[in-house]
Parts: sequence; C-alpha cells; structure tokens
Amino acid sequence: MQFSCEKSILQEAITTASRAVSSKSSIALLEGLLITAESDGHLTLCGYNMSMGIRANISAMVSEPGSAVLNARLFGDMIRKLPDDVVFVETNDNLLTTIRCGKAVFNLVASDAKEFPQLPEVETSKTPIMLPQHMLKSMISQTIFAVSDNETKPVLTGCLFELEGQQLNVAAVDGYRLSVRRETLDTPAEENTRFVVPGAALREVERILTETDETAEIYPDARHILFRIGDTVLITRLLEGEFLNYRAAIPGDAAAVITADVKQLITSIERVSLIVSEKLKNPVRMEFDGDLLKLSCITAIGKSYDEYQYSGEVEHLEIGFNNRYLLDALRACPSDTVKISLKGSLNPIVFTPEEGDSFTYLVLPVRLKAE
Repeated sequence: MQFSCEKSILQEAITTASRAVSSKSSIALLEGLLITAESDGHLTLCGYNMSMGIRANISAMVSEPGSAVLNARLFGDMIRKLPDDVVFVETNDNLLTTIRCGKAVFNLVASDAKEFPQLPEVETSKTPIMLPQHMLKSMISQTIFAVSDNETKPVLTGCLFELEGQQLNVAAVDGYRLSVRRETLDTPAEENTRFVVPGAALREVERILTETDETAEIYPDARHILFRIGDTVLITRLLEGEFLNYRAAIPGDAAAVITADVKQLITSIERVSLIVSEKLKNPVRMEFDGDLLKLSCITAIGKSYDEYQYSGEVEHLEIGFNNRYLLDALRACPSDTVKISLKGSLNPIVFTPEEGDSFTYLVLPVRLKAE
C-alpha cells in the first residue's frame, strides 16, 4: 500500500474514525484503524469496537492499492505532529509502514488487514430516512441529555426514533425526566418504523454532523443502523427491548400555564445553584405566587435566593427540583421563550414551545423538606 494525502485532510479522517476505536481491548486489532487505499484514489479509514463502527472516506493519490491496520493512537499522534504538508504513507510486504512528511520520518509496524473484524452489513437498498444535517444534529442534541446511564435497563440508554409518515419523533427518558423532539420531513416514509439507537453512538453522530442543509441518510435494519453523513458512515447495533410509553407520562391537563424567558430563567436557577454541588445535592425550591417565582436553596454551606417574574398567573405552588435536570431541559430549548405547564407539588413540570409542538421536556419534582 502506498498513498499520499494532505496532512489536514488525513488528520481529520483519523480523528473521525478513531472515535469508534477501543482505547483498551484484549484484541489488539480493535485499537487500530483499518486503512484501505483503492486504485481509484479513494482512501478509507475504519474504526470498530465491536459495537459501533465508523468509516471515513477521503481522496488521496494512491500509487499502490492495498490495506493495513495501524495503531490508531500512535498513527494519530504521528500525523498530528507532522508539518502542514503532504504526508506519504507506504506499507511493504512485511507490514513495516513508513510515514514521511517534510524532513520527518516515522516507522510503524502494521497488522494484517485480513484479521480486522468485518463491520455488520446493513441493508441500504431501501429508501433511507433523509433529513438535513442541521435538523438531525439539533434533534439529537436537544434530547440526548435525558438518556439514562443505568445499564440495568439497556433500552433506556438510547434514544427512541419513531417515524410515522412525514413525522419524525426522537425521545429519551431516564426515569427522572423526559425529552421529545418532533420534526416534519420533506419526504414521507415508505413504512412506519421505530427503533432505539444507543446514546453513545448518537453522541458520535452529533459530532460528525454539520450545521448545513446537506442531507443525512439513515438506514435502520433489523439489528443495526447505518448513518451516512457526507463521506462518513457510522454503523451501530440497535438496542432491544420495550421502550417506555413516554406519551402516557406527559400530563394531559395543567392547573396553570405560564410563559418565561429561557435565558433569564436559566440565569436565576444558576444563581441559586451556586451552593449546590455533587456532595450537596439539595433541590432548588421554586415558589410560584401570582406572576412571581421565588427561587431558593439551602445546603450545609449556606443559603441562596432569587426572584424571577414570568407572564401568567399561578395560585400559590411550592415545588422542588434537581437543579441540573431543570437546567439541562431549559438549555435544550431551541426558542427564546418557553411555555411552562404546572399541576401540583408532586406533578412534573413541562416545557413546551409557545407555538406548535416541536419539543416537550418534562422534569419530575423532588420532595421538599419543611424549612
């Protein structure tokens, strides 16, 4: 194998593919990148940790097609330290790889590409789910915060994708909060479908996606799913099991509905949260009274208090929340103002847009102790 490529292009591809490489594995090959150079000038770098695989495709000057596996960390470090110029990579029959750029030369022993595990095959003959990259990126970033990290319920460690006609819903729930994002696609689905994608894989998809109108393609299969984003492909297994009926968890009625400025409310919660820490996880007390919200918190190191005026009227209601859960939901809101639905001191708080139903965020309350 022999090829040359601009350092910046090669480095970006290594970074992308390395996100699927095992940092420590009993199988040494899983700590490597499969590099395949083709005679038509295509260079593919592939990382695979037996759960998720990423293939990054770039253009290169290929003098001799072939393939080899190089340690991802070492190869990445070497390329990163090279000057900004054309990088020459050559692997001989004994798998000794020479990397040259300017005056710098590295030698690295490669592994046989034939021993690298094959990525799962995903059916791509059907019409994919297609949507702009910026839309998919926002749908992931605005729901993934509510993914569970409790491995006793593996299906909740991912996001549920529901496709019904032109309606795409993405939902996540961890037992304390719920996030749902909804979008209408330009092209209706050939058939309605639902599947759960692991949160870890979606975080990598989010990193690969751009804020452009370029199309992202999603190919769900029986056990795996393929995301095609530009010249990059990510394949991961789907999570099995029955996802929580999140629709039943959203209250159908509310005692009061108010409107708040997202940034101002975040600022007030952040102020009273300054005395909250990992060791001192006391809830934020929220006292709604008329059109005034009184926020307070008491921990072993002190007290905090702030006020925020919203639009609307609430009969006196006191309710406590985990400050981080509230902030995660508010920071995910894609609008400047948010509609807040309240019912009682033991009922969840629900955040929705002023118009439409593009998102729903729900946070369960925490029981307050008497002051």
